[in-house]
Amino acid sequence: MQYKIQGTPSAEVSAEQAETWHGVIAASLGHDLPGQPVPTRAQLTVPPLHSRRLVWMAAEPGGPVAGVASLRLFDAPGMDHLSELDLHVRPELRRGGAGSLLLAAAVAAARAEGRRAMITAVAAGGPGDAFCAARGLRRVLTLRHLLLDLAQADCREADTARPGYDLAFWTGTVPDGLADAFAEAKNAMNDMPTGEMDYGARRWDAAAVREMAKVLADRRDTLLTLAALHGETMAGYTEIVIRSGERRRAAQYDTAVVPAHRGHGLGLWLKATMVRRLRVEHPDLAEVETDTAEDNVHMLAVNERLGYRAHRSTHEYQFDL
Repeated sequence: MQYKIQGTPSAEVSAEQAETWHGVIAASLGHDLPGQPVPTRAQLTVPPLHSRRLVWMAAEPGGPVAGVASLRLFDAPGMDHLSELDLHVRPELRRGGAGSLLLAAAVAAARAEGRRAMITAVAAGGPGDAFCAARGLRRVLTLRHLLLDLAQADCREADTARPGYDLAFWTGTVPDGLADAFAEAKNAMNDMPTGEMDYGARRWDAAAVREMAKVLADRRDTLLTLAALHGETMAGYTEIVIRSGERRRAAQYDTAVVPAHRGHGLGLWLKATMVRRLRVEHPDLAEVETDTAEDNVHMLAVNERLGYRAHRSTHEYQFDL
């Protein structure tokens, strides 16, 4: 096959391009991860938080688009060395060179942008594993994806009071009075296990947490947050996102407890209480999916207590540029 990149790398994605991108990814994920929710078109057209994105499409002259790739270039201080690749090729057109062509374009762009590392995620045991290994990418992290049946979840910890702690719940953007405390709590995520990945660390402030909520709102996703307050300090929080158009499965986003408040079972308390709210306020939801680093023993234990079960695994690879 003589695939070629269509046009120059673009940061602006038209509705037509988004439709093509969505079709390729739906075909790719439908083959490799049947039953897994497909990203929405808005996830390409809405700019990601504190980063830029370049997009490529590969096709034979006059032929259909065989593969697509997007490269996220992080701009936030502490992460501006990093780029993240998402690459998909239609199953029936694989092994024809489209993937290699797209990878080469992304690597060249990441180097031109002065990035030190490029990471990408693939389904464990799938074709992406062999593709990455054959092209010199290094496996740096394994994520376990878990599913929680909301009807069967063990929420008894929600009934156990945590003296000195109060709960606050909101939908969408954090209330102004909690924004600074929420940003400080967000910074607790910087010590999450990342294996051998050169991920870096970012500093959250009130403006950044508001911007994150706006990105999700622009995608028409629903962001739910439950926080544990200790006086004026936010000791921990958990976030759930219900993607636009999704009726069955919610996605677990961050759960974090700040170091000074660890050891009191706050993470389990928050997650169990959130499940209770989901049952009442979103009765159509059947399950929650989360991903946890294989070496994050504490959070894996919390999830097991709630009733999460193994679903699949993802391998994170890194290209040292």
